[in-house]
Amino acid sequence: MPRGSWWRGRASGVAASAKVFHARVESRFPVVTRLVDRMVSVNIFDSATRLAAQCFLTAVPLVFVVGAYAPTSVQKQLIASVSAVFGLTGAAKSQLEQAFQPHSGDLQQATGVIGGLMVLLSATAVSRAVQRLCRRAWRTPRAGTSLAPWRWLVWIAVWLVVLVLQEPLRDGFGLGLWLGLPITLVAQTALWWWTQHLLLNGVVRWPPLLPGAALTAIAATALSATAHFYMPRAINRALEEYGSAGSVFVLLSWLIVVCVAVAVGISVGAVMSQEPFMARRLGTATSARGEAARE
Repeated sequence: MPRGSWWRGRASGVAASAKVFHARVESRFPVVTRLVDRMVSVNIFDSATRLAAQCFLTAVPLVFVVGAYAPTSVQKQLIASVSAVFGLTGAAKSQLEQAFQPHSGDLQQATGVIGGLMVLLSATAVSRAVQRLCRRAWRTPRAGTSLAPWRWLVWIAVWLVVLVLQEPLRDGFGLGLWLGLPITLVAQTALWWWTQHLLLNGVVRWPPLLPGAALTAIAATALSATAHFYMPRAINRALEEYGSAGSVFVLLSWLIVVCVAVAVGISVGAVMSQEPFMARRLGTATSARGEAARE
């Protein structure tokens, strides 16, 4: 028997076995196959990478512009909150303080009012990326999430407010981590619950959005806690070895990890909410049937 024919037969046998295995898993664990299909349709890593890139290229400059124009008290609070989110210490924290304080006047002159508005409008790319992620996770038609630029601006504004408040939230408003951790978890859940409802244009009712919001909040809070052990050492080492360029790569890599967690949390929440057990309790049975009919 020719070797080429043997390999083709072998490949056909493996493909047939894989199809049988997939059919068995789908019949016994339908939620697993639906979850995998949703992850593929959302294109988790591609969506997360795009979102991280938009955050780095548009949202980070917006933070510096806001810090340049904000009052001193808000500026100090923003520095404390960013340091709290990433657990910055040493050289990394010093660079953050220098980026906001000594050059704020120069940054105002360099950007101007028009430039600041352009940075703000550019930052809506993050809102649009999150909207695309939510729409893919819930498989809503484009007609259901029509163009609404004010929603993108509102989301960016709320995100900035939440960022500024991170330090007091994590510190439990001075009472410690024992209170700060649950407060942060509740705040993150509320943020992602509202985010989905806002950017999906209210197409999906509030209750079905809660599982995804809770999962995303848990993942984001856990990663934030992990950042305190990893990010200070990684950024300080990168600054010592490669200068500012090294810290850029560390920050972008971490943003990708966070965005993957957000994409997975929202997608898994959408699948969970459309499963029969949860759908009956959250009022998504009709939506789930409609989705099944579309598929």
